[in-house]
Amino acid sequence: MKALILSIRSEFYKSRKTAGFWSVVILPLFLCLVLFINFLSNNNAVGTPSMLLWIQFAGTIFGAMGTLLLPMLVVFTAYSVNNIEHKSDTWKTLFSLPISKFSIYAAKYIYAMFIILICLMLFVPFTVGFGNLLGLLKPQLNFGDYSMINILLKMYFKLFLSSLGILSIQFILSLLFRDFLKPMGIGFVATMAGVILASDHLVYAYLFPYAQQMLAASEMPQPHGQHLAGGSLPAITIELFTKEIYASLITASVIFFAGYFIVLKKSVK
Repeated sequence: MKALILSIRSEFYKSRKTAGFWSVVILPLFLCLVLFINFLSNNNAVGTPSMLLWIQFAGTIFGAMGTLLLPMLVVFTAYSVNNIEHKSDTWKTLFSLPISKFSIYAAKYIYAMFIILICLMLFVPFTVGFGNLLGLLKPQLNFGDYSMINILLKMYFKLFLSSLGILSIQFILSLLFRDFLKPMGIGFVATMAGVILASDHLVYAYLFPYAQQMLAASEMPQPHGQHLAGGSLPAITIELFTKEIYASLITASVIFFAGYFIVLKKSVK
């Protein structure tokens, strides 16, 4: 465990000045800022009920992230974590350290997971913050009458779980190929195939890793029931562990351990 923690810390120090590291902050900030400006300059949402206003605001960001942007983020993150060793040609040096090869491999994978998780979780405070700021700048937008924090946390955590299958695949590809074009090309083509499968609502689309994040993103929360007599808002429910999430976790686990054997072969080259 100590070796694993040291390896994770090493990954942080090696990548803290790279584009892959700072993209976890820039991406959610940029998307939320763009939609904030759009809502600020658009009066079409005036008079919309608070809950529906939040769903419209948060759903636009969530939908964009869950379709094409998340797979590309995973591709970029997986490659950037391993590219540090490819670029400096330090794989042999890394494997010669008195640390188990599994700790080195697991640390890189866990760090990539951490980067993606942080990026997705940052959408929650940015979405809530920009939404409340809209309510202050445009009081006619009733953002302050409803809180969506808990819902957003579940939504983005589910999106994170749905991305783990893709991460495992792209992580192995980034180990096999030194250049960015091959894993990027494979990831892009697979993502397009996933979009088609998910859009067509095929029965077994949830088994394809690159369709799982889109299936999770398509389940945007919808209000259930009617407004109560006192004017209270209906409840919104989110089922966290659905079939595509289970498929993603199984895929991630199987490919993670398969990737370890690739690392073993790579270490003796």
